[in-house]
Amino acid sequence: MTPFAGDDPAQRASDADRDRVAGILGEALATGRLTTAEHADRLDAAYTAVTLGDLVPLTTDLPVTSTAQASAVADRQKIIAVFSKVIRRGRWVAGRHTELRSTFGALIVDLSDAVIPGREVTLELNSFCGKLIVTVPHEAHVIDEGLAVFSKRAVTAGKDGDGPLIRVTGRATFGKIVVYRKPSP
Repeated sequence: MTPFAGDDPAQRASDADRDRVAGILGEALATGRLTTAEHADRLDAAYTAVTLGDLVPLTTDLPVTSTAQASAVADRQKIIAVFSKVIRRGRWVAGRHTELRSTFGALIVDLSDAVIPGREVTLELNSFCGKLIVTVPHEAHVIDEGLAVFSKRAVTAGKDGDGPLIRVTGRATFGKIVVYRKPSP
């Protein structure tokens, strides 16, 4: 049984539909039914699905449980560097609200190959005497709502395509925050 049995497969999918599939995929990952790579691939497909029919094949080989909810990974995530250097790149699942914090350290995050859950994400960037460098996909729409005190803050904002909306918030204090776009392929 699929989570959309009886629904018209040509109907456009909503964010709630995508979140429901993300919950099923998250539970399948937690119980060992999917590998991390399979989970990332299917989650990416779920959040880029246009119709309900696009979502159906992602869960047909998985059991649907009544307790499946949206994965906690899809909601909030923290990446912190304290007196150290942390690099996050490649294929990974970002949260809808991702907090990046650097305190006397360096945090380098590349979102260009990451799975972005939904149409809008918030990056809360906080740097205290540290450096934070973030690469966003070239098609992303970036809005900067942050603050800098005795710091450097450089955010390449604007819209370059029809990609996700990335809202950048947070504060740099005696630090450096740089957000830039990955060059077009």
